[in-house]
Amino acid sequence: MKLTRGLGLDRFSGLYLLLIFIVVFTVWQPHLFPTVSTADTVLSGQAVSAMIAMAVLVPLIAGEYDLSVGATANLSAVVALDLQTVYHWAVIPAIVVALLSGVLVGIVNGFIVVRLRVSSFIATLGVGSLIAAAQTVISGNNEPLPEISNAWLNFTQTTIAGFQIAIIYVIALAVFLWWLLEHTPVGRYLHAVGGNSEAARLSGVSVDRWVWTSLIMSATISGAAGIIYGSLIGPSLTFGPGLLLPAFAAVFLGSTQLKPGRFNVWGTVLAIYVLATGVQGFEYVTSAQWLSSLFNGVALIGAVSFAVWRQRKMSQSKHEIIYQTEPPSSSSASSSDSIAPEQG
Repeated sequence: MKLTRGLGLDRFSGLYLLLIFIVVFTVWQPHLFPTVSTADTVLSGQAVSAMIAMAVLVPLIAGEYDLSVGATANLSAVVALDLQTVYHWAVIPAIVVALLSGVLVGIVNGFIVVRLRVSSFIATLGVGSLIAAAQTVISGNNEPLPEISNAWLNFTQTTIAGFQIAIIYVIALAVFLWWLLEHTPVGRYLHAVGGNSEAARLSGVSVDRWVWTSLIMSATISGAAGIIYGSLIGPSLTFGPGLLLPAFAAVFLGSTQLKPGRFNVWGTVLAIYVLATGVQGFEYVTSAQWLSSLFNGVALIGAVSFAVWRQRKMSQSKHEIIYQTEPPSSSSASSSDSIAPEQG
């Protein structure tokens, strides 16, 4: 136990695993893995997944689920591309409207959850399906035309020191969310609501408002991720659903890192890139297309299982401490008798 604490395995196991992946695949595939191209593939290629994971993170902190993140990202990507290719809008107005489409989804999600009192799991799952259906009807099930303007492509594909600028957006978002959730009243309220909504309500926290806010933040981040996908990868009507499982896997795995037992930004980002590094390395070795699903599924099950085990262990430890420190009943009675008059 002391060795585990000394090495920080309870908080930094992801970093150790990342280091192991890098060393193993560097030795195993020395001509493919340790290159700037591979690093860019992992870092920039996971930019959208990292942003979607951070979108999932915010409502989870508030004790809610957002299963519409993939559909929202898909919607914003289609809106941004269609406005440019069909209606000939400039890049910036198209991006703004596409981002606002994400905000609108968040408002709708919040209304259904807060006003109609529908479970966030069911509400966001239903909204995601509605978005997918509406998107198919509006587009006639045809892929949007690719936008080839330099301004649109340079938005994410400009390179800095061999890396696409999309990774800068991920870092900027992570820093902003870390500051917001860990160092401002917004983060304290969201954690309070997610920790115990009734206690937060009795303390004067507007639970409904912060739940609604978390869903709007989630959808807005998802919208931004969709815009980045459209610029970085290109048009697609179906990329969104595939982002959902990796996002939840990263968030739950991230809750075992850095701040174990607590959803956190940097743990989530670390989890995304640990999984991506492992998948990329094994794909160089085997070229198997199912590795990503395998990694994400195992990570999600393992992370949730570890979280449940950890919670039970902590609960058991608390009960043992209470049992060991609880005074005899007779002493408790005499103590309460002596205190009662002073309280009265």
